[in-house]
Amino acid sequence: MAPQNSAFSNILFSIVLIFILCYNSYCCRGGTTTTSLDLHPTNEKPSDSNNEQGEILRFGGINNGHTKVSAKRMMSVADFGAKGDGKTDDSKAFLKAWKKACSSKNAVDLVIPKKKNYRLKPATFKGPCKSNITVKIDGAIEASADRSDYKRDVRHWIIFKKIQNLVVEGDGTIDGNGNIWWKNSCKINKSLPCTHAPTCFNDDEQALTFKECNNLTVENITIKDAQQMHLSFQKCLNVEARNLVVTAPEKSPNTDGIHVTGTQNIKIINSVIGTGDDCISIVSGSRNVQATNTTCGPGHGISIGSLGTGNSEAHVSDVMVDTAILNGTTNGVRIKTWQGGSGNANNMSFQNIVMYNVKNPIIIDQNYCDQDDPCDEQKSAVQITDITYKNITGTSASEVAVYFDCSKNYPCQHIVLQDINLVRDEDGKTAKASCKNVKLTQVGKVSPGCSRDLKEWFLKSTEEEEEKEEDIGHDQVVYYTDH
Repeated sequence: MAPQNSAFSNILFSIVLIFILCYNSYCCRGGTTTTSLDLHPTNEKPSDSNNEQGEILRFGGINNGHTKVSAKRMMSVADFGAKGDGKTDDSKAFLKAWKKACSSKNAVDLVIPKKKNYRLKPATFKGPCKSNITVKIDGAIEASADRSDYKRDVRHWIIFKKIQNLVVEGDGTIDGNGNIWWKNSCKINKSLPCTHAPTCFNDDEQALTFKECNNLTVENITIKDAQQMHLSFQKCLNVEARNLVVTAPEKSPNTDGIHVTGTQNIKIINSVIGTGDDCISIVSGSRNVQATNTTCGPGHGISIGSLGTGNSEAHVSDVMVDTAILNGTTNGVRIKTWQGGSGNANNMSFQNIVMYNVKNPIIIDQNYCDQDDPCDEQKSAVQITDITYKNITGTSASEVAVYFDCSKNYPCQHIVLQDINLVRDEDGKTAKASCKNVKLTQVGKVSPGCSRDLKEWFLKSTEEEEEKEEDIGHDQVVYYTDH
């Protein structure tokens, strides 16, 4: 019996020793019961049993006897054959990487590596995907310089479509290689016809497009020299675009910086934009749009529209532009609509804005006509109502700093000018306002303001309008003038 007792004692001692070692390992690290166990040693590659490239699994901790497991995959386009030498077409490799990432059951970081230049033809990255994807653009992506590569789709280069919870971020660059197209634009070469093709640029072509994406974040990237529009959000919901830099030469045609169409609940934060067209353009179907801390110039300013082209119906509402600097732009804050359109543009605020040498700092143009031939006068128009301009200061490059050219049949309604101080940029001359067919309120110090002393103006002569005027404050007036 003695040998058996000795063996039993040894076994018991071993169990106790193992328990003590385990306890010290897991429980005596600052009193925590949490552990992080890497299933893949640092000198080993993850198992490829599920063909999962770059997968990393970690135990997140032990709680009440239940082990929490989180999983995230790391992929690089280089793993799928992308060269990044600036010459090779890497389109197929990118699409293969996307297909793998989109089909993953675990969240994915899809990396475009640093110090590489990836050349791409037009490509569409489609959802829906099985899990969340973060695209980390750390290197450079450049559009193909071969114009024949765009025969199938002359309006888009890179599209992300129907994806939930997508994040696109990084300190890399997306280069549209637009210089090969601009010289063939009808707006540069007047001998070319303006039709829907890459040589024409009719406000359709986009370099980077997000279409029907929900809960989208785009941040920190640089987009430059787009074929036309740089960054477009189409029919998206819940978008944050932060810390973006968008650049193109001042004379590049139709190179809008950020274009918003049919999109709701979008925030554009801390953007620096200098292009050949609108820094930010907001068109029909867009609602709840906020643009804060925007630096714009060169370019055509921040625009609502154009709206109502081709006698179409258009709706834009609930827009706030807050805290912006516009430097040397053609326009400042602008609303532009075509005659013959219908619908409305309403509930908008432009506030805390500084202008430097801006040609048209504040402008509403309901007679917009971007064509060679004069536009025929039409009775219908997009109704513009409830627009506030507040705390806007700076210098105007033209004599007229405030310009309201509204429709006779659908005059601009409930326009507010509050605390406006705009002066001429040359020799301290006083700037002027031109106000046509607009009902407005002026609050605080407004210079220049729509004057009561205009030589050609008259109040609408219907009894209904006269009754309304009895309730209007002393600084509100209706203008119908060709001043």
